[in-house]
Amino acid sequence: MNKFITAVTLFLFNLLLSQAQSTTLKAGETAPDFKLKNVDGKEVSFASFPKAKGYIVVFTCNTCPYAVAYEQRIIELDKKFKAQGYPVIAINPNDPEASKADSFDKMQELAKDKKYPFPYLFDAGQKVTDQYGAKRTPHLFIVSKTDKGNVVEYVGAIDSDPEGTKTEKTKYAEEVIAALKSNKKPAVTQTKEIGCTVKRKAKA
Repeated sequence: MNKFITAVTLFLFNLLLSQAQSTTLKAGETAPDFKLKNVDGKEVSFASFPKAKGYIVVFTCNTCPYAVAYEQRIIELDKKFKAQGYPVIAINPNDPEASKADSFDKMQELAKDKKYPFPYLFDAGQKVTDQYGAKRTPHLFIVSKTDKGNVVEYVGAIDSDPEGTKTEKTKYAEEVIAALKSNKKPAVTQTKEIGCTVKRKAKA
């Protein structure tokens, strides 16, 4: 009987956990702060950017073909908008037991090879991934720093061209930041994220 109760309790716990993981933050909600290890070994949080007006938080990884396709565009976002007060903060949401090529060592190698100008953070235990409800790589959250705290302004795709082959595309991230810089609310606050699912280790 005790084994049955334990099994039911574990099932319910995993069910609640999966439901919590399925809830993605929406525009207008508070963006949880975090303190995660960067590839240089230092911890990074929102407070690491005291002059920022907001943040381009992107959950991405080493291995997903979509993340690879967006890599240069993420670099360009940081180069274009960091000086304007909107730095990129990249977070790897994949569990290294489920995706060995997304280990911290491999993250360090990639960041060095590609000369990432932004922090690339390791989310051990996927706590921040679950707080944001990040589902895929890449999954973008644009955040404003306000008097009431850090507020989500946009969630979804970086642009409308996941393969990187279109000559005409809607640059969602750039349009959102342009609106915020003009003290306006973005016309689009949510789009469908496109990429590989976040990799999780099998539950015991």
